[in-house]
Amino acid sequence: MADPRFYRNQGPFTLGALCEKAGIALPDGVDGAVPIADLASLDGAGPAHLSFFSGGREMAASFTTTHAGYCLVPDKTDGKKAKRPAAPAKTVLLPCASVAHAFAAIANLFYPDATRTAWTQAQGIDPAARLGADVQLGPGVLVGAGADIGDGTRIGANAVIAPGVTIGKSCEIGSNVTIAFAHIGDRVVILPGAQIGQPGFGFASSASGHARIPQLGRVVLQDGVEVGAATTIDRGALGDTVIGEGSKLDNLVQIAHNVQIGRHCILVAQVGVAGSSVIEDFAVLGGQVGVADHVHIGAGARLAARSACVTGQTVPGGGDYGGVPAKPIREWLREIHAVRALTHRRQQDDND
Repeated sequence: MADPRFYRNQGPFTLGALCEKAGIALPDGVDGAVPIADLASLDGAGPAHLSFFSGGREMAASFTTTHAGYCLVPDKTDGKKAKRPAAPAKTVLLPCASVAHAFAAIANLFYPDATRTAWTQAQGIDPAARLGADVQLGPGVLVGAGADIGDGTRIGANAVIAPGVTIGKSCEIGSNVTIAFAHIGDRVVILPGAQIGQPGFGFASSASGHARIPQLGRVVLQDGVEVGAATTIDRGALGDTVIGEGSKLDNLVQIAHNVQIGRHCILVAQVGVAGSSVIEDFAVLGGQVGVADHVHIGAGARLAARSACVTGQTVPGGGDYGGVPAKPIREWLREIHAVRALTHRRQQDDND
């Protein structure tokens, strides 16, 4: 569910009103007057919540065990009836032509201001912000209402701390950093120019264009995390984007919405991690590694520079990997040598 520190829920709305807004039919025998309190992820939803299942094995386990009272589901796939796992008996399914478009319409009804940060002051420190002992603020720092900054934290010039953000003790926040929709632990270092908590890249696409899907989650940086200069960490769509304790992100790293990074991981410069991927503890990603959406990288795995993981790939923990798609590094090196040998042989044949 959306954190009330950051998002103002305009509900509840009746199920009938939500179906009308989304342009979907109310299922036969279902009471359209029942109130829906909020939106939530499959894992976090309760009987008074609406969630969504867009298909795919990544969401299947959560779908079969959800406690959501109502769930948007695809009604067709490639012109055929959608095949999906069985939902819990108490979950009312709401079939729709496009889950993404329906969810976007409903989310905009509950949270029409989700894309805007609600500032109540023109400059300086809002009276409703809390600053701990020995907090140091550089010139031009802006701190919003309800923000909470812990003892001994230092914030560089022209940094922006949006309303509701919490920052722990003894943190170092560089100049021109923006932090919104986020909770920051103790002893966190964020170098200049980093952007924390901006909306994830979520759109419902059709022939008429691209409709933005409101991003209603947060960013959580646990204790001891370090974030490099000009790195971006997007907030979650419904859940959180989480960077685990002690993890270190180099400069120009991109972390998309709902990514989960474990403890003491290292991500070197220009790594990009797409939405809903999981990276377990102590993993190391070399420079310019690309991770597609819904990838799972096991604990202690090490990916060589410029390797890549494809959508839905699982990389077992404890090994070294390289290439595209990433594979055990010895296998990758054998392939490189084989291609080199074939090229050399072709050159010899051309010279004969």
